Amino acid sequence: MNESTPRVAYFCMEFGLHEDLHIYAGGLGILAGDILKAARDENLPMVGVGILWRQDYTEQFIDEQDRPYDCYHEYRYDVLEDTGVVVTVPIQELPVRVKVWKCTAYGNVPLYLLDTFLPDNPGWNITAQLYGGLEEERVAQEMILGIGGVRALQALGMPVDIYHFNDSHAVFAGMELIRQQMANGASFTDALLSVKQHIVFTTHTPVWAGNEAHSHRVLAYMNAYDGLSWEQVTTIGGDPFSMTAAGIRLSRRANAVSQLHGQTAREMWKSVPGGPDILAITNGVHCGTWQDESIRQAHAAGADLWERHMALKRAVIDLVERRNGVSLDENVLTIGFARRATPYKRSDLIFSDRQIIGELLHSRKLQIILAGKAHPNDMGGKATITNIVRIAREFPESVVFVQDYDMVVGKMLTRGCDVWLNNPVRPMEASGTSGMKAAMNGVLNLSTLDGWWPEGCQHGVNGWQFGGGYQGSDANQVDSVSLYQVLRGEVMPAYYDHRADWMRMMHASVAMAQWQFSAARMVREYYERMYT
Repeated sequence: MNESTPRVAYFCMEFGLHEDLHIYAGGLGILAGDILKAARDENLPMVGVGILWRQDYTEQFIDEQDRPYDCYHEYRYDVLEDTGVVVTVPIQELPVRVKVWKCTAYGNVPLYLLDTFLPDNPGWNITAQLYGGLEEERVAQEMILGIGGVRALQALGMPVDIYHFNDSHAVFAGMELIRQQMANGASFTDALLSVKQHIVFTTHTPVWAGNEAHSHRVLAYMNAYDGLSWEQVTTIGGDPFSMTAAGIRLSRRANAVSQLHGQTAREMWKSVPGGPDILAITNGVHCGTWQDESIRQAHAAGADLWERHMALKRAVIDLVERRNGVSLDENVLTIGFARRATPYKRSDLIFSDRQIIGELLHSRKLQIILAGKAHPNDMGGKATITNIVRIAREFPESVVFVQDYDMVVGKMLTRGCDVWLNNPVRPMEASGTSGMKAAMNGVLNLSTLDGWWPEGCQHGVNGWQFGGGYQGSDANQVDSVSLYQVLRGEVMPAYYDHRADWMRMMHASVAMAQWQFSAARMVREYYERMYT
């Protein structure tokens, strides 16, 4: 770092720094937490801006009818520092007070968390539940993050060269910066051009439904125009107001989160000025958080990884026995699958042909551990979980679904399974980071060519691909057939009959992942390509 290194404020709706700080939902938050840790490791001038969610995203368990249900708890934290700063954000006609907390407890650069949970505060419950509520509540939360975040940094006396919007939830910060310049006499056009020089934007989802849009009726009702006119707000986000399009228009540079996602994002947003120029900076994960230290040391020494791996595998088997009462066999090839439950990720694809998978499971040559959460309002995702739970009941000795997926479960599974399965519908996975965590622990990926895996995969060397990148309407059929072929014809023979080859693949996997797909590489690339 030198005096010319840009000072960055990294805005995100969620941060996954540690399992005890319940302010994250999934991959977006874990990525945000990892980049704050990597910035601290690299001594880079960055701060995070997020929200102190008081009731978590959700804890999710399975009821007697095999259906997921959600639980919420109100949390208090002793790892936060009171900055003494309170700012005000006008929501509707109410002056909502926003308290600012600081967190540096988990090896991260400072993270400033915004909190409306104050006595006698209008809108005190705005920061209750992450991604909860109706459209009006979501807009209010995004106003707290964006408008409140800018005002908080200014009240803290925090100089900022670059505002990084990690996904679109923070775009109201750009409108607040424009409003402030216009209040000082600038025209809207000049203010927009000036503000653009200080904003970069990361788009995450190639799924249209995941790109949020709001009606102008709701924006006006919530006072989200922030002093701008309908024409000016429409110039930024269109009508209806597309949060992603607004992020692109407000930023000097925008990026996708893998090379394949870059192609997809450029096509999706080609009609938006700046959309055809979206860069691709592939995600990475924080090695210090996700890579087991004994695996790292053994790989660095060129030592045998098997003994270390088996200790981690036994820890997973113990977890399953405690949580599910199922005794898995440490000598059986164990596949792991854990991520957000949503249809395009196809968490039940491996069970497509019940005869084939039944033969493999009954032979006691294969066992599968699955975990995941669905969004509380995602009935399709919850139905997928119900299906998996019922499949696990069909194969009680070989298939397990671990309830209440969180950072603890994710860390243990990505360290202790033998194979990491990933089968999204290409090209709907923007990046995916669970497979990176598995790879740097010597857990071999078995994945469709989506997200980050086309960049990392050397088939038969550090893992396997199946499906060949097929994108037709019958992808489920094509991919499931290919999955069975690779699993039976390559993965299982390598595990049971060619252990030396498997060991070489484990080392190749670690070597591939621990720099190329690390948060250290990612944050340096952001500074070099986006911030500077």
